[in-house]
Amino acid sequence: MKRMIALLAVLATPAMADVTSPSGKTVECYCTDTQGLRVELGETICLVVDGRAFMAQCDMSLNVPIWRDTGSGCISSSVQPSPAERLLQLAQPPV
Repeated sequence: MKRMIALLAVLATPAMADVTSPSGKTVECYCTDTQGLRVELGETICLVVDGRAFMAQCDMSLNVPIWRDTGSGCISSSVQPSPAERLLQLAQPPV
């Protein structure tokens, strides 16, 4: 079990990869999210595109950073209202 957790921790760590140009200069490779924030190669985030939410991983393809769909849906949490809150919601007239 400890080996499995250690393996998952290593796999979940983003890969810090930079590309070296022919001139020897290091070129930083990263993706940007919908707000324009930097996301490192290997990181996975929830993307919403045309109303569809999915988990995507920042990856490289032909020396270009891309978002690759992982095939998983986004993880979300929701808080269920208490019975008293549900009654209040039902008692309110629709707007």
